[in-house]
Amino acid sequence: MQKVRVPITNFQFGEISDSTIMRTDSPVYQASAQRVENLLVRAEGGVAKRAGLRNIHDFGITRDTTKRMQLRLMPFVFSDDERYIIAVENAKVKCFRIVNGTITLVTTLTQDTNTDALPFDEDYLHEYTYAQSGDVLFICHPLFAPRMIIRTGLTSFECTPYSFDERSDGKEIYQPYSRFHPPSATLDPSASTGTGITFTTSIPYWTADHVGVTMRYGEAEFTITSVTNSTVAVGDITDVLRIRLSVLNPLRTIDGSTTIEVTHIGHGFEGGETIIIEDAAAVGGINANQINGSRTILSIIDANSYRITAGAAANLSEDGGGLVKIQTHAPTHNWDEQSFSAVRGYPAAIEFHENRLCFGGTIQEPDTIWMSKIGEFFNFDVGNAEDADSINLVAATGDVNEIRYLVSNRDLQVFTASAELYIPTFLNQAITPTNAQIRKQTPYGCEFVEPQSIDGATLFVQTGGRVVREYLYTDAEDAYTSTAVSMISSHLINDFMDMTVANGAFEKAESYAIFVGTDGNCAVFGSNRAERRAGWMRFTTQGDFHSVVAIDDRVFAAVWFDEEDLRLCEFDEDFQLDNAKLYTVTANVANVSADFANGTEVHVIAVEANGRQDYRGVHTVTSGNIDLTQYNPTYTTAYIGYSFPINITTNPIDANVGNGPVTGMPRGVATIVADLRQTRSANFNNSKLITEGAFSGKKEFRLLGYSRDPQIEVTQDEPLSFQLNGLIAELII
Repeated sequence: MQKVRVPITNFQFGEISDSTIMRTDSPVYQASAQRVENLLVRAEGGVAKRAGLRNIHDFGITRDTTKRMQLRLMPFVFSDDERYIIAVENAKVKCFRIVNGTITLVTTLTQDTNTDALPFDEDYLHEYTYAQSGDVLFICHPLFAPRMIIRTGLTSFECTPYSFDERSDGKEIYQPYSRFHPPSATLDPSASTGTGITFTTSIPYWTADHVGVTMRYGEAEFTITSVTNSTVAVGDITDVLRIRLSVLNPLRTIDGSTTIEVTHIGHGFEGGETIIIEDAAAVGGINANQINGSRTILSIIDANSYRITAGAAANLSEDGGGLVKIQTHAPTHNWDEQSFSAVRGYPAAIEFHENRLCFGGTIQEPDTIWMSKIGEFFNFDVGNAEDADSINLVAATGDVNEIRYLVSNRDLQVFTASAELYIPTFLNQAITPTNAQIRKQTPYGCEFVEPQSIDGATLFVQTGGRVVREYLYTDAEDAYTSTAVSMISSHLINDFMDMTVANGAFEKAESYAIFVGTDGNCAVFGSNRAERRAGWMRFTTQGDFHSVVAIDDRVFAAVWFDEEDLRLCEFDEDFQLDNAKLYTVTANVANVSADFANGTEVHVIAVEANGRQDYRGVHTVTSGNIDLTQYNPTYTTAYIGYSFPINITTNPIDANVGNGPVTGMPRGVATIVADLRQTRSANFNNSKLITEGAFSGKKEFRLLGYSRDPQIEVTQDEPLSFQLNGLIAELII
């Protein structure tokens, strides 16, 4: 018989898949475990019990298992001392204010400022994207116009549809426009100004959803008021139908002739039409007043030019005229419509980047990105492509990339259903209309879980939901890479529907990404790039996690505790129980009727006068009360809620001896020495820690039994404090 002492000094790689059970040669094997449940891996390598869940609010929602999500939590941080949680439900928004340890529901919204019902639908909650600037939270989805949740006061909010800025005279809306018709299609208005004007297209184009949509003839706007059929619609012209010619100096004179050749790209005229020329400058010796005004098209040269007759003959052949406008209602190819509408869909993604508001992807244009003017978040006028003007980009990478999320990081990162892209930020240069470009990087695609930045990288769930990757720029590649960070813990990646990142949360220095799965559990990823340490853990509860959000260093969760009990909770280090509150105990009786139904079994941790916590077992709610009179001390407060298990199960204990590894051989663990900190309850393979008060130091436990895969399982009998820094196992071979 041989004895070998095997150190297990840290668990920095967290819980790993049992498919790695033979990788005893790997450094990962030596610093991980088969199960890490309701424990957080510390930066030093040990594990500590997670915080309990403090019960804050009952949403009063009945569970519908056919819905992926019924509520979505979003952060709203206005300032250091004015922080909020936004809870989006079906056709409802609840706003909670955070003041130190108190979280209070301050506003419930069921309609917008137009008194319309809110468009939020629980069928699509998991697809919503959001971004915040100042006192406004923007929420986007392709099925409704962007909504703004606006903080109007310390405890007041309103919801309003996003609207674009307009010119001071109201005759131009600064919104994006797109062409959805083939180049050969023409638009023929019946007049150049007025209301009730008929607009006829050369192809079937109009639908009932076009009513209320703004169109453009050239750069002149008109609004559709009714649709007669697929080729005829009726609308009101905002000003006058005119086209600004895209070519500078589009007029060419002929010495000695009154004929002028006009360059008008894609004019669509057939000849004989009457046009009105505006803003033309003198050219070829012909005065401006002999050019401007009503003119008849003499003949068509080609698709981009035609001839007119001036009021005088030229004495010079030259190009000129400056910036010319043509007023007409002749058929034209130069027409388009607003990019965002019920016809074409609304933006799927939203983000703020370099002082621009960025929208990404509609139903009709899934691979397009629109960026506002700098500092003007409601102005998308492309203007003359000046540096501060709006930007319109298409991800023309050969594939249609359906944009799902935009993330402002080192660059503007673009996550689509089929690939990862980015818009580069150049050294000492802002993104402008002349240098903006989209570059494709990796081919994995992003699932409907909003990517989050952690430790210098952006985490995202790959399409299909089975892999989590980090999108990170590497100098060696001079490009972004999407490295899988979940391969050794693939069993924990279970169809995620929500995600948040908390920096310095749970009163720890570490950063954690928390993923909520459809199985009701959370997978937690801890990352420390500087020390090349990353690991996964799992959170479980007596119920199902539904949504999570981090506000600074605090983490909140919406949790189902039964079919009619969806509650807002906070991970609170003062709590060792879930769905718990600190109740006042009067004459050794605590009234819990507001939170627990009669017959519910709950755990009780009573608080003595000196602050010591005494675990008082499982009690059944009777007449809305918990009775503690069976105990001698008189308590004034008690934590009451649900217990949650902790479990750390080591990898099979292995060693190399003189004749090689003992992998697969029958062997046993005789004793272990555990280094504990502030631990009040722990069982090591059913060998119970016996101590008075919280124990810190090294404790020896004697174990029994042999196995081909001997493991150490650490659990708790009582829901009290626990931290394990490492183990030394004495292996008997």
